[in-house]
Amino acid sequence: MDLSIFTPELLKAIGWGIIETLYMTLFSTLLAYVIGLPVGILLVTTAKDGVTPLPWFNAILGFIVNLMRSIPFIILLILVLPFTRLVVGTTIGSTATVVPLVISAAPFIARMVESSLREVDAGVIEAAHSMGATPIQIVWKVMLPEATPSLIIGSAIAVTTILGYTAMSGFVGGGGLGTIAVNYGYYRYKTDVMLVTVLLLVLIVQVFQELGMRISLAGDKRAR
Repeated sequence: MDLSIFTPELLKAIGWGIIETLYMTLFSTLLAYVIGLPVGILLVTTAKDGVTPLPWFNAILGFIVNLMRSIPFIILLILVLPFTRLVVGTTIGSTATVVPLVISAAPFIARMVESSLREVDAGVIEAAHSMGATPIQIVWKVMLPEATPSLIIGSAIAVTTILGYTAMSGFVGGGGLGTIAVNYGYYRYKTDVMLVTVLLLVLIVQVFQELGMRISLAGDKRAR
């Protein structure tokens, strides 16, 4: 590896790229959970065997979630450019990238939440129901606490998935390490720069994944 290509300017750009990547990843994950968490809860509670069964509503909601999940991120990134400009006033930069990241990640998170909640023992839910708990109480006092370890693991997976999406956004000026890899590596035929950005992304993924696993194990009653 030729270390001479890593000028102070490039090192500064990489440092700023790491900050932008973390900003896009964490902020997008937070906003995506604001949307995806309640949608995931609705997918579980309105199912045929849910606490408030509404099969027709569940079918419509499930179709919309599946439709949104089926659109590749790079295509969605381009499709929502007019909406992105409407929301943030621009289509380039890290803040602009948050918009398509949230739109793409929210349905994915909804399915992750649904999967986690379905892992809750049906006997626990039935016991709460027999004691007179309302559907809202069952969700907030039984299902979510019981599914917390699984939800935390799911959040770690969501973070790493969104992190990968931020790298794709580099091809359209999305900011972060993806843009560094494209502008300083791909366009200038500097394989070393692309390799360094990939290694940094891998390192960030490992940190988030390990952190999520440790928090999940710490809160898992079955592991105690």
